Amino acid sequence: MATIPTTTRSMRILRTIVDRFASRAERRYHPGIALAVIVTCQLMLVLDATVVNIALPQIQRDLHFSPTSLSWIFNAYMLTFGGLLLLGGRAGDILGRRRVFIAGILLFTVASLLGGFATSAAMLIVTRAAQGVGAAFAAPSTLALIATNFEEGPKRTGALSIYSAVASAGGSLGLVLGGLLTAWGSWRLVLFINVPVGIAVMLLAPIFIREPERRPGRLDIAGALTATAGMASLVFAFIRASSSGWGNALTIWAFVAATALLALFLTIEARTAQPIMPLRLFANRNRASAYLNILLFFATMFGVFFFLTQFLQDVLGFSPIIAGLAFLPMTVPMFATVRTIPRLLPRFGAKPIMIVGAVLLAGGILWLSRISVASAYFPDILGPMVLLGTGVGCSILPLNVVILSGVGQDDAGAASGIQQTMQQTGASLGLAILVTVFGAASSSAARHPLAHASVQVQAHSILAQGIVSALTVGVIFAVSALIVAVIAINTHPTKASNEEASTGVGLDAGL
Repeated sequence: MATIPTTTRSMRILRTIVDRFASRAERRYHPGIALAVIVTCQLMLVLDATVVNIALPQIQRDLHFSPTSLSWIFNAYMLTFGGLLLLGGRAGDILGRRRVFIAGILLFTVASLLGGFATSAAMLIVTRAAQGVGAAFAAPSTLALIATNFEEGPKRTGALSIYSAVASAGGSLGLVLGGLLTAWGSWRLVLFINVPVGIAVMLLAPIFIREPERRPGRLDIAGALTATAGMASLVFAFIRASSSGWGNALTIWAFVAATALLALFLTIEARTAQPIMPLRLFANRNRASAYLNILLFFATMFGVFFFLTQFLQDVLGFSPIIAGLAFLPMTVPMFATVRTIPRLLPRFGAKPIMIVGAVLLAGGILWLSRISVASAYFPDILGPMVLLGTGVGCSILPLNVVILSGVGQDDAGAASGIQQTMQQTGASLGLAILVTVFGAASSSAARHPLAHASVQVQAHSILAQGIVSALTVGVIFAVSALIVAVIAINTHPTKASNEEASTGVGLDAGL
């Protein structure tokens, strides 16, 4: 009972700090510093979706995670991030973008510090979920703050271009950074690194970032909670099935709860005057198809990140730093392609480029699904990475064009927010499905061991067979994205929409 007053006092102190920073009357206008603060925040939030991946083998050994429960380190962050993202955006409109931005970074920083000190699997998962909540309230404000601090025209376009490049490559850069930090110290550094960065952002934001005007409205808390709880139940059901079977009572009840909660969410959104997810945005066939493609793309890519980091270290024997650097053949083409696509969009339109991206993604994941314990980094890993990086780079901006085409000013924020939600949801749900396949395949391989093989070779073979099975399902995700791009998206967005998306609008989060 003594912890309750202590917790209450701590929250009051944190709230006082935020209010003090957010209420300063005079602020200096320095656009370079303002952009650096905003971009640094966005990079930190995107990095944390993948920066722990390289550290997974160390975390598994230190905190005794099972092979399937290990995915909760990733899913705990992505579920709360994606589930509360739209609520965070709405809170920024009502309570003040800069105030909510700072509060989100504060929670994210404190959660990172506690996560770095985690002594059990449960403690790490809880702090990762808290990081996701903080990110959900900080991330939606970044684009709005750019719009407020940079006047429309070349200055805003330049700021959005830098922001988009950082956001698009942030996830893959997280793999490299995770490898460096893990090699230099331990897996705890991938969380501790957020603390000084978060403190710097909180100190500089109230001084150099202008506060946009607030908009009156109501928070759709019921919608946010049912969506988050529904997706968490669905992900838990898949992961539980991988370890305990589809007939397990808890697995069945988790699926039932997920179905009921998500149905309740749709009912709430249809009847609420100010929903966090306006269902009318899905009435447009092209936009709905683009949302589906975003979900499929991220379901594929984050599964690759999760399993490939383990394959590189546990099977090929790469050190954390080498495993992180091994992702550069994916990161560099992705970054270069994202910077090139805006010049190609006005000439070719969104659909042809999107189809090329989906073909490259499907080809890359198909190639990668053929790996085995006998595979070498070159060409078995490097080749697919180049295809995957180029494919994602070709796909994200064209999908933004389709999503934002024909959206009114009042719905632009919601359309972009739903896109981010689809990214996080696709990553979490896709990984849950792939982990389920991985668990079943690994169990099957363990029941049929290799004759006359050492214990280490047996372990490597079991892991490789599980990963190959999971990536094979990833091929289905990628081919489905290609089919959607070819068949379901059948009109061409306007030139104005091409230009708007090519500046980076809607690319709030990315790989």
